[in-house]
Amino acid sequence: MGVYSWWRQPSLMVDNKRPRMAPNLPQLLSALTLLHLTVQVNSLKRGALQDLKCTTSNIQEWECTWTTPQGVSRGTVKEVCIKDRPQPCQKLETTKFKIKALLPGDHEVTIHYQNGFQSKFTLNEKDVSLIPDTPEILALSPDFRTSMLLLKWSDKGSAFPYPSNATWEIKVLRSRSMETVKLVSFNTVLSGKDTVHHWNWTSELPLECAPHSVGIRWRIDNHHFSGYKEWSNWSPLKNVSRPRGSEPEVFPQDIVVLAGSNITFCCLSRTKVLSGQIGNTLRPLIPLDGEDVVIHVLNIPFSEDSGSNVVFTTHYDVYGAVIFAGYPPDIPRKLNCETRDLKEIRCSWNPGRPTRLVGPRNTEYTLFESISGKSLVFKRFETLPNESYWLAFQMLPDQEIYNFTLTSRNRLGQAASALLINVTERVAPHVPVSLKVKDNSSTVVTLSWHLPGNFAKITLLCQVRIYKANSEEEVRNTTIKGVEDSVYFVNVDKLTPYTTYAFHVRCSTEPFWKWSKWSNEKQHLTTEAIPSKGPNIWREWSSNGKKLYIYWKPLSINEANGEILSYKISCSSNEETQSLSEIPVSQHKAEIQLDKSDYVISVVAKNSAGSSPPSKIASMEIPNDNITVEQVVGMGKKIFLTWHHDPNMTCDYVIKWCNSSQPEPCLMDWIKVPSNSTETAIESDQFQPGVRYNFYLYGCTNQGYQLLRSVTGYIEELAPLVAPNFTVEDTSADSILVKWDDIPVEKLQGFLKGYLLYFHKGDRDTPKSRGFESGHSDIKLKNITDTSQRTLRIADLTEQTSYHLVMQAYTNGGLSPERSMIVVTKENSVGLIIAILIPVAVAVIVGVVTSILCYRKREWIKETFYPDIPNPENCKALQFQKSVCEGSSALKTLEMNPCTPNNVEVLESRSMVPKIEDTEIISPIAERPGEIPEADPENHVVVSYCPPVIEEEIAKPAADEAGGASQVVYLDVQSMYQPQAKPEEEQDSDPVVVAGYKPQMHLPINPAAEDTAAEDEADKTAGYRPQANVNTWHLVSPDSPRSTDSNSEIVSFGSPCSINSRQFLIPPKDEDSPKSNGGGWSFTNFFQNKPND
Repeated sequence: MGVYSWWRQPSLMVDNKRPRMAPNLPQLLSALTLLHLTVQVNSLKRGALQDLKCTTSNIQEWECTWTTPQGVSRGTVKEVCIKDRPQPCQKLETTKFKIKALLPGDHEVTIHYQNGFQSKFTLNEKDVSLIPDTPEILALSPDFRTSMLLLKWSDKGSAFPYPSNATWEIKVLRSRSMETVKLVSFNTVLSGKDTVHHWNWTSELPLECAPHSVGIRWRIDNHHFSGYKEWSNWSPLKNVSRPRGSEPEVFPQDIVVLAGSNITFCCLSRTKVLSGQIGNTLRPLIPLDGEDVVIHVLNIPFSEDSGSNVVFTTHYDVYGAVIFAGYPPDIPRKLNCETRDLKEIRCSWNPGRPTRLVGPRNTEYTLFESISGKSLVFKRFETLPNESYWLAFQMLPDQEIYNFTLTSRNRLGQAASALLINVTERVAPHVPVSLKVKDNSSTVVTLSWHLPGNFAKITLLCQVRIYKANSEEEVRNTTIKGVEDSVYFVNVDKLTPYTTYAFHVRCSTEPFWKWSKWSNEKQHLTTEAIPSKGPNIWREWSSNGKKLYIYWKPLSINEANGEILSYKISCSSNEETQSLSEIPVSQHKAEIQLDKSDYVISVVAKNSAGSSPPSKIASMEIPNDNITVEQVVGMGKKIFLTWHHDPNMTCDYVIKWCNSSQPEPCLMDWIKVPSNSTETAIESDQFQPGVRYNFYLYGCTNQGYQLLRSVTGYIEELAPLVAPNFTVEDTSADSILVKWDDIPVEKLQGFLKGYLLYFHKGDRDTPKSRGFESGHSDIKLKNITDTSQRTLRIADLTEQTSYHLVMQAYTNGGLSPERSMIVVTKENSVGLIIAILIPVAVAVIVGVVTSILCYRKREWIKETFYPDIPNPENCKALQFQKSVCEGSSALKTLEMNPCTPNNVEVLESRSMVPKIEDTEIISPIAERPGEIPEADPENHVVVSYCPPVIEEEIAKPAADEAGGASQVVYLDVQSMYQPQAKPEEEQDSDPVVVAGYKPQMHLPINPAAEDTAAEDEADKTAGYRPQANVNTWHLVSPDSPRSTDSNSEIVSFGSPCSINSRQFLIPPKDEDSPKSNGGGWSFTNFFQNKPND
């Protein structure tokens, strides 16, 4: 926009075409003045460009304003002129003017002032700003139940010539501080007419908790306008608030929220709030205005039917609210609409997920039919799990197509499901009622039933279910023309006479949609008819051949066709026909006196409708001598029989059987097999395991029946019930003869395969299985497979031995119980004689040999067992010096003075027997230190000797008598082979127990002391006394290795030496080594002879 001004002064104009004037002073002043004015105009021009502004609010009209130039007073504007307009100028009194919107492009605008000034500017649409008028809020409504603000305003779109896009900006302010809590944009389209717009906003803080204010502004975007687009001014604020009471209040009250959402509660109180909680959970308090507080509950769970409590506590009381958390309704599932009678449509659905909201907060369902415009409402105050809902919609006349929409809604939301149906294709009829049956004949009945509904325009498809005992049910289909609320009929044929049937009926429509439920059962017994066939008969001759027994089986229900009243039997031959009286129905056997002639027996069954066809059988039986009895065992509770085809058999085969234990003629049952068969399986409820049955196969010819095969067998073999009864017929020293009896057939329970006989040494308590378990048993077994054998001899036994016998029978079904017996074999006489003679002969031989040996060794035996006691007077083993003992020359023994025992040194050689090199007894008086004979310390043994003190010599005439005391006083000589004791051992040793020589008698030393005590001891001291401690005796000879090489501490020279001993205690000094003279004990000496023998 270009603007310029000038001051019109024609006198100052210079015409360039005038002749040039010579410059002078007045002209110079005029030029200066013109220059000043030009500068002022340019300055005005620049100021006008800065202050000029044009705006529009509706694009159709522009409003322009500018600032009055300097030097021009206000109110001096005269007019405004715009080129290219029909009325280019308009009068003005202010610096503001309105003009119609100019065409696009630059336009020259001239403003004339009364003082002659002019302002020019260029105006273009691009320099114009589009600023809409300030909007006006028509209404602001609060919904305190949902905390929602509802805003309503008008866009005044009729003021705009072209459709334009409008953008609205809405702000929400809260509380006294006017805090902006929401600022949103909202787009609309101006359509050329005034339009009222709505906007809603839900506050997270209940509206009751604080005042709320709303303001709006807008701007327009029109592609026909190229200028600036600016926001309008904010509208005046609209306020929403709720009057406060004097008591504390909690908001929101009884609110329904979505489970899992966040919610805020406030407590408006004039006093301080101490705490806030939901349920049992305390929440932090957040201040609001004054003493007002709020709490936030995050992710609230679904509540119980009674809701969840929110409680605020003050100093004086508690205040609270109830909150219900649940879910919005699901889309209705499995929506199905159908009719039962073409009178009403029943729509059912599944509500889906439970909303957890009950009572007035429960889900409400609306069924709307769009073609007719009708609707139904369904509401439940209680929801049951897995419950199906339904509504009944009344059908409209002549309308078959229905478009249903089912809407579910509660306080948290809504959902819908739609369904379009042709009702004639969705018919599920009611259950047929009043079912009746009427007889037409014994095989045909008529069924009738009532089916409520208007089916006059469609066809029904019905099913009849027929059931009779012991057979499969049968279903028959039938098509019936539909009528309105009528009775339908159908005939059922091919039934069995005199049979109880159960009938059911159900129906559907064509085209098929669903079956109705089955009607109630109706039972009916058909009428009787004559029996369809004669009884199954058989005959048996008595054992004497004078009576013929006739047997027949009762007819089955299907064959009897009614209740059998009696049977009639007739007997005919070539000469005559004989009729018997009627036989009651309870009897199935008749007896006829006949000879062996050829007769034909006829049996007829009668009921109320008539008699059956006759059943005939020939009495003649063709003999067959080539019959052998076979054995058979059943399989799977059946007996299988086979035979070869016989072309002579023209009618049929008959197989009869009976229990083998029954007397002849026996008959349990029989069956008939067609003549073209060669095998059959016999099965009967009478068969029992372990029972033997006899089977007979008869072939039928024109002349009569002939026995073709005889079989005995079991349906299943079992173990025998009893053990064989056996006895011992004969017993010898090495054998036993056992005999047993047959087991009765009824006790066998199978075909006998053999016997088992166990025998072993022992008594009855020894189990026969003991040896088999250990693997090395003495139990022996005899397996007797010849079932005709009745005796068995058991050989190779031991005489006079107890044997345990156990016997069992066995079949393929197992072993029978055991029967046992104890048998003792007899004594063998030859063995007894031999057993007596052998010991006698052995005793004789031993006695002879012993006698010979004793005779040859008599001297040795005498010396060994009865030696002579040596005379101590003749003993020269120890020779003492004369100076040792002083006394009478008549003394026969050594006289010992009290002294320390002398040492007898015996030198040893290195031979097996020690050698005494020197024997010396030294008196303790004459003993001098250092006068020890030189000898090899390894070759001598020191023997200590201490002679006893002899106070008085007692001489008696009877010194040699056995009862008197000996005059010889024996010396105590320590064995020269006893090792030297250690000092410590010598201190502990018992002085009484000393090896070596011991006197046989202790003589009294003092005569004066020989008093009563001596006499008492005479008996104790008299007689033989051992020379050494008996505990140290070793019965070995001096030349045995034990005596010389033993490491024993005590060694003895053979037997103890007595007064009659021939063995010296100390060997002679001049001998190299001691030699045995045979007087010592040795086992080898028993077989040696002395040289002098």
